Amino acid sequence: MFANPTQVGISQRVVATLVACAMVLWSIGVYTTAQAADLPNISNTLTDSNPGSVSGHLFSFDIPTGSSLGTGDTVTVTFPSTPDVFDLGVLGSGDLTVRVNAGAPVAIGAFASTSGSFSFNNVAAVADDTVTIEVADTIISNPATVASYEFTISTPADSGKTRVAIVDNVLVTAIVNTQFDFTITGLATSTAVNGTSTTGSTTPTEINFGVLSAGAQYNLAQVLSVTTNARNGYVVTVESDGDLASGNGAIIDSFQDGSDVAETNVTWTSPSNNITDDTTWGHWGLTSDDPDLNSLGGFYASEFAAEEFIAASTTPREVFHHDGPSDGITTGIGTTSVLYRVEITPLQEAADDYNTTLTYIATPTF
Repeated sequence: MFANPTQVGISQRVVATLVACAMVLWSIGVYTTAQAADLPNISNTLTDSNPGSVSGHLFSFDIPTGSSLGTGDTVTVTFPSTPDVFDLGVLGSGDLTVRVNAGAPVAIGAFASTSGSFSFNNVAAVADDTVTIEVADTIISNPATVASYEFTISTPADSGKTRVAIVDNVLVTAIVNTQFDFTITGLATSTAVNGTSTTGSTTPTEINFGVLSAGAQYNLAQVLSVTTNARNGYVVTVESDGDLASGNGAIIDSFQDGSDVAETNVTWTSPSNNITDDTTWGHWGLTSDDPDLNSLGGFYASEFAAEEFIAASTTPREVFHHDGPSDGITTGIGTTSVLYRVEITPLQEAADDYNTTLTYIATPTF
């Protein structure tokens, strides 16, 4: 997978580095297996596949048709013991984040951990629900041996196996380059994006809003393209490294009035310009014209309608998704446009260096 840099600046050119997600094992060794198993779409994503490195794990699986998971049912994750071992260290329940359908974290119960497995209960899920188990990236050490390793996830009714590859960094880079291509392209002025139109142009490495005037809306956009043969597609998220801020401490807050809107059903409104509340003096947000972030991805309660925005947040937000191979060309499958809007009031503090750093992360699912 790849990521490209983008700048978000006002007056001054600001370098924003867009980092590729390093979940390279998707490209070379993670897959769903049907060996004596009936948990569909089972996978394990490492945050670092280098031998001997400390890595996080993101386990994911679906509940099969006709099955379910009750709060009294135990979920067990068994780590491989050959050809080398994963060192689970002192793994505790607080090192796990369990979710159903990307919802709020579930308070797990009956947690137990050994040198080669961990288990818990108190998770309720029905057929076709997706359960994820995220293990903190500060506990488990990868094996020192370069090899493919098989993991088992089991419930009282179902089980499944998946694999990861522990590989040297040079080998990972070479293989990723042949499997996944993610690019960013600038977009011209007066281009329609999701019910609005751009007021200026961008490049692949710069989003420059220029000099802002109170009461005006400034719209700049970029085109994201993905070409991949990943059977289950990919997800692209974007996040900022902080507020759109100036060196003098002034901030253009996130949409809406600093509230960090996270759902797609919020229509853009102008900042409220309350003299006693500096979060209301200006804000900025984003929208995407990907037509299936809800219907195929289930990331939001609804799709982005015209004039609906979310915050450009320090929390990763999904902006592009597909559930199969993509060609880098077809709208909503291989390409989409992401538009950023900023609007200020007369109270917004003067500064010539407002800036932040955006990071796009593209993750394929093989």
